[in-house]
Amino acid sequence: MSSPAATPAPLFAQLLQPLGDWMPHLMLVPIVLPMFTVALMLLIGEERQRTKVVINTVSTILGLLAACALLLWADQVQGTQAPQQVGVYLAGNWAAPFGISLALDRLTALMLVLSSCVALAACVFAAARWHKAGVHFHVLFQFQLMGLAGAFLTADLFNLFVFFEIMLAASYGLLLHGSGRLRVQAGLHYVAINLAASSLFLIGAAMLYGLTGTLNMADLARLIPAVPAADRGLLHAAAGILATAFLIKSALWPLNFWLVPGYSSATAPVGAVFALMTKVGIYTLLRLWTLLFSAEAGDSALFGSPWLMGGGMLTMLFGGIGMLAATRLTHLAAYAAILSSGTLLAAMGFGQTMLTAGLLYYLPSSTMAVAILFMLADAMDRWRNDGSSFADVDDEQAPFLSHDLVPAAHINLDDEEQALIGRPMPAAAAFLGLAFLLCTLVVAGLPPLSGFIGKFAMLTSLVNPDGLGNSQDYRTTGLGWLLMALMIGTGLLALIALTRAGIRHFWATHGRSTPHIRLAEGLPIAALMGLCIALTLHASAAMRYTQDTAQALHQPQGYIQAVLGARPIPSPSTPSAPATPTLFEEGSATP
Repeated sequence: MSSPAATPAPLFAQLLQPLGDWMPHLMLVPIVLPMFTVALMLLIGEERQRTKVVINTVSTILGLLAACALLLWADQVQGTQAPQQVGVYLAGNWAAPFGISLALDRLTALMLVLSSCVALAACVFAAARWHKAGVHFHVLFQFQLMGLAGAFLTADLFNLFVFFEIMLAASYGLLLHGSGRLRVQAGLHYVAINLAASSLFLIGAAMLYGLTGTLNMADLARLIPAVPAADRGLLHAAAGILATAFLIKSALWPLNFWLVPGYSSATAPVGAVFALMTKVGIYTLLRLWTLLFSAEAGDSALFGSPWLMGGGMLTMLFGGIGMLAATRLTHLAAYAAILSSGTLLAAMGFGQTMLTAGLLYYLPSSTMAVAILFMLADAMDRWRNDGSSFADVDDEQAPFLSHDLVPAAHINLDDEEQALIGRPMPAAAAFLGLAFLLCTLVVAGLPPLSGFIGKFAMLTSLVNPDGLGNSQDYRTTGLGWLLMALMIGTGLLALIALTRAGIRHFWATHGRSTPHIRLAEGLPIAALMGLCIALTLHASAAMRYTQDTAQALHQPQGYIQAVLGARPIPSPSTPSAPATPTLFEEGSATP
């Protein structure tokens, strides 16, 4: 089944046309903009919090606009067909594989827009109260965005490691934001496991470099089919070690023991941003697996597929049971992140084009739903505890006051001596209940929202994989039926767990005061839910985009040719040399 032909939106084309040759330089904005924002905010004292809030919010909005422009640019169509579009930027004006290369395709653009949307929601939510719980929140937040964007855009393993470390260094500080014994304890475990993952990353990358002599992703994909048979086992060992580092970040069972304590102890906006962290691991695995071990990789074709499928299914089961056993809303959100990652990993392992398209549609809505859950958990726990939360409890009381009434003496005050718990918002209880209901539908995969459409697309591909260009028919082994059963069963477990939590917080309440939330807390929740609804209303266009993305991923020659075919801009002393464009169509350049 081929993806339907698409036509560019005339309005968007007109908006991008004046930029012309400047569009490739826009690829630097998601990385450079947070870096300059950090430099600016470091010059401003911590006492000027409102100024930092404005700068952080404006910078995040500009990053979102740039990401949207890049998505439209990556999805440009020439003629009547929709070939793969890959933008390549040679940062040091050195040709690949020797210089630093940035590459933008539909998958990269999708992840940039998703991370920008969630980050903006978290930034606005934090501005209501949590940004004052510690120092340098806005600086760490922008560093986090810089690492995320760099990980999505980079085209070689070395710079992927660099941006991973930037992202992780910022996450260490964000996890500890707000202090407290629980956060420090979870933070130490989080730091230790991520340092181990970084070590595995370096070992795997070094082994790959020793075998192939390159770390450029496109060059690796070109050289792997030619690796001698005697070195094939060492190649697979290096790939396995490298993949373990990404599987730790992807929350694969049993490597995800650190996630629930770490994510649940973080503040609400940090937990929302951390919902993106597991998806960085998913993105990296999807990028490298389809690029290095595609059907054209010779004896290494689809290497690791059984491990991805089996590990993903076990992770789904673990996440579903964990949600059923969870009693705290933050634990529910953390287990929902694990369930989402397991579903994506298991579907990825099948290597089916249309199944990949379905998981790419499911990825944004599930990520935003988990982010919403973390924000709702903060507001609902504060309502349950009559206006207090863990931020208002000292280290000695924190372990014992998870759902008990917290004395008013522990409620923090702002500069105007007003309680930080927020101001009344009309119909706040109804808003929280509606948001929780919609979030439940997305996480459980029930109609009519985007979570159901994503799961339905994956189930359809599992039931009828014939004619999709798949290398194997997994129905003969029963793995397709097993994944179907797990998707339906874990959705039912998630529904039971979230329904029970909703009953406990909204129905089984007597004599509880009206919830108090600020507009800055309700607005990002409503915005993310609006995006999930928009994905539902425009499911046809979104599925067209993800189908084109999946088709390009499983036919990586366009990406390889674009990266290796990009040439440096000639110096002014040689004006006769033709300039090589930085935007390639599939098959238009040769390495």
